[in-house]
Amino acid sequence: MRFDPPLEEGRLLRRYKRFLADIETASGEQMTIHCANTGSMLNCMSEGCRVWFSRSNDPKRKLPGSWEISETPQGRLACINTARANALVEEALRAGLITELAGFTAFKREVPYGVENSRADFRLEYPDGPVFVEVKSVTLGFADSDVAAFPDAVTQRGAKHLRELAALARAGVRTVQLYCVNLSGIRAVRAAEEIDPAYAAGLREAKAAGVEVLAYGAELSPEGIALVRRLEVLA
Repeated sequence: MRFDPPLEEGRLLRRYKRFLADIETASGEQMTIHCANTGSMLNCMSEGCRVWFSRSNDPKRKLPGSWEISETPQGRLACINTARANALVEEALRAGLITELAGFTAFKREVPYGVENSRADFRLEYPDGPVFVEVKSVTLGFADSDVAAFPDAVTQRGAKHLRELAALARAGVRTVQLYCVNLSGIRAVRAAEEIDPAYAAGLREAKAAGVEVLAYGAELSPEGIALVRRLEVLA
């Protein structure tokens, strides 16, 4: 995924009301931009940290830009725009980079499934049947550790998706929970049990039911983002 034009750099003044961020650009311009992240963004930002944003010239937009990347307190880069995760995974799937899911014959997005009114991020078709894929964006890192964690806040929606995947797996349908790790310098992913013990328990139950759990890490820069490597998933 290329940014065209490349992202502009600034520094964070504050994030507030979840979806707003005040920044100062390298030229000294102060502006309010959109923050497309519903989570806590724990360990993703600090006052005065470097940020990179895309600028829009669309007169219909209320805000002139979108926050894309943050430099974390640990010195990593994090793509805090969670809307990018599905596009990154789709790009990697179509390029055959996620080898565990290569060879599909058809591809659908946002497919209704389950008994709790869910939508799978992707349904891939293969000669021997479908595969349902749920994608989660991971940005929670820690000092002195190359293991990231999910979630960064309690997520009832995430727990629901695990239940839905587990039910399909028990019925003999192949299902995958895929963690898109939008954080540099990471080798592995784990459930953040200290933040959401119910989600961690749900992940263990889903794995026991036969849900495949995969993680792929991104390479990030102001020029673009791409999934480039398989990461370890810790129990």
